Amino acid sequence: MSNALNGTHYTTLPKTPSDSYSVIDQFRQAMQAAGIQYAGEIIADGRLHRFHIEGHSLCSKNGAYTLHLDGRPAGFFQDYKSGLSHKWKKLGGSCVSYALLKQIKETKLKHESEIRKKHTGAASKAIYIWSQSEPCKKQSNHAYLVKKRVQPHETRLYRDALVIPIHNEADQLVNLQFINPEGGKRFLSGGRKRGCFYIIGDLSEKILICEGFATGASLHEDSNQRVVIAFDAGNLLPVAKNIHELAPDSEIIICGDNDLSGIGQAKAREAALSIGGKVLIPPVAGQDWNDYLTGDSHA
Repeated sequence: MSNALNGTHYTTLPKTPSDSYSVIDQFRQAMQAAGIQYAGEIIADGRLHRFHIEGHSLCSKNGAYTLHLDGRPAGFFQDYKSGLSHKWKKLGGSCVSYALLKQIKETKLKHESEIRKKHTGAASKAIYIWSQSEPCKKQSNHAYLVKKRVQPHETRLYRDALVIPIHNEADQLVNLQFINPEGGKRFLSGGRKRGCFYIIGDLSEKILICEGFATGASLHEDSNQRVVIAFDAGNLLPVAKNIHELAPDSEIIICGDNDLSGIGQAKAREAALSIGGKVLIPPVAGQDWNDYLTGDSHA
């Protein structure tokens, strides 16, 4: 389906006579064999988890995995920086006992409860910070806007940061993105992001979905169409599904980045395929739509 996933293959490990050698141990060793070093907790709940790969830049989360233990254990792991992607499945039949499945279910429920609490706390913090932020009225109010050559589009200023609100499908403020004058980005700790977005512009015949704020601002200023910002490539799919449900009569176009790794293109195509939408990728390798539309030659 995508350049990033070409050559993806299943990685299996040989059987072992030791009962203590768990599926998670095997999965971790498969990651290590592929060159992805991760010593943290692996949660086998079937969901996508991002993590820091040892040896990568501090605070980066270039790794991702998903693992389930129902039936025949399987999953996949990926290094977003290198584009490495592997599917994995346990060799042989399921070795998961009823007691272990029950424990996994309980752990999953506990984990989900903790996530909900974090989401609730972050949403409350987002509402407070947003209320204390000042409207960003013009491009010259923030260095990032000047650098990217885009307008504020109802964003705000909090201390030295440009603040972009993040809403869920019910139009509730659940998180914030902060962009410093140098372009560094961060979100509220524990805040929900999956499936959430920021909208620029009124409802239109076409809806464009992209990754970053500057990209979205450039697309809206160029096309005058509604633009939905998903904040990263991995969020394009859940956002596309939510927007398709909210605006079923609009034509949806996923405007992906032309990443050298192929990740942006792959995720854009995946999102478009899930809703029967279209894909637009900048013609220049290494550029996003902000780069292309503003004539910035730096990827």
